[in-house]
Amino acid sequence: MGKLKNGIFGGFTGKVGNVVGSSCRGVEYIKSRPAKMTNPRSKGQTKQRGAFKLTQNFLRTITPLIRIGFKDQAVDGQSAFNAAMSYNILNGIKVNGEGVELDFPNILVSKGSLNPAKGINVDITEEGVQFTWNPVPKDNAGNDDQVMVIVYNSDKEIAVHDINAGKRSSSATKIKFPDDWNGDSIETYIAFKKADGSVVSDSIYCGCFKI
Repeated sequence: MGKLKNGIFGGFTGKVGNVVGSSCRGVEYIKSRPAKMTNPRSKGQTKQRGAFKLTQNFLRTITPLIRIGFKDQAVDGQSAFNAAMSYNILNGIKVNGEGVELDFPNILVSKGSLNPAKGINVDITEEGVQFTWNPVPKDNAGNDDQVMVIVYNSDKEIAVHDINAGKRSSSATKIKFPDDWNGDSIETYIAFKKADGSVVSDSIYCGCFKI
């Protein structure tokens, strides 16, 4: 309940409906009360925020590679990281019941016009994850193209990657993972770039494996 201080023409203190009266150093203030939010987060908003957070956390584990892999998609002052965020929020997220999760096969960590490779295969060895591919270049690809590989641990939500893992002509490369990854699930990707980094390929999802 509000209280009149100097009759009907004076200020008041307290609450009257959606109006709050107060004074500070002899100055009277009247302001409206903030509206109550009965449902501050709709299901759609919750899923959108979840998609943003999942995508951001994933991409942050491979930021140096994203800066190369999405630099050609960055337009109008947009950063490569933000370009990757935009693409993967739209394409790399799937709904799972009331929530969302990463859709690893549809995620791109590199996007460009360079021809990738055929015959890609992944093997888990004691020394690490081995990637092999057909080294014969086609179209705009070249023997000196550099290989980029990513191994993401979906259990620990961390990654190892190499942006200069060898030449296309080598037909194979290997990347080590920490000893404490044994028993975890990993998601694997490979991409290619010109030796000078001027052009990149779309990344290729190579599968999920149990170490």
